[in-house]
Amino acid sequence: MWTGILWAVVGLLVVALAGFLALVVSMRTKNRRGLGVIRRFGKRFGRSIELRTAGEPGASAAVIRHVGRRSGAPYATPIGVYPMGDDFLVYLPYGPDVDWLRNIRAAGSAELRVEGRTHQVVPQVIEPAEALPYLSQRDRRIASLFGVTDFLALRHAPVVSGGTT
Repeated sequence: MWTGILWAVVGLLVVALAGFLALVVSMRTKNRRGLGVIRRFGKRFGRSIELRTAGEPGASAAVIRHVGRRSGAPYATPIGVYPMGDDFLVYLPYGPDVDWLRNIRAAGSAELRVEGRTHQVVPQVIEPAEALPYLSQRDRRIASLFGVTDFLALRHAPVVSGGTT
């Protein structure tokens, strides 16, 4: 009996390890098929759960609200952000060619909710040399493990005063 249980546990560990290795290889090589599977999995199982608390005080993720560039439909996407002075830093494990970023670039700005506060932001893809100093050593190691080389600065949108003359 114990032998069967041991083999079941070992089998689950092997499957989990194989899945983790496939994740790392797909991310590091930017394999389109592998990234597509990861994105679909995240959209189906992670996004709705994460959106329940994203952007609220103490939440692990912020939420970026944007409008579809073709559909005009409103979207909300949970993202991880890091403080970058008065602005915010996002690392892009799938690269800069993701739908939410294309929508924001087309619109020119988006609404970011972090720790219960809402900010109007404009996107700017930045070089790793500019981004890495704002990440902790742990986050730099994670970015390195997954081969993240693309970073995004979400800068506060300039305030336009609407006065009359």
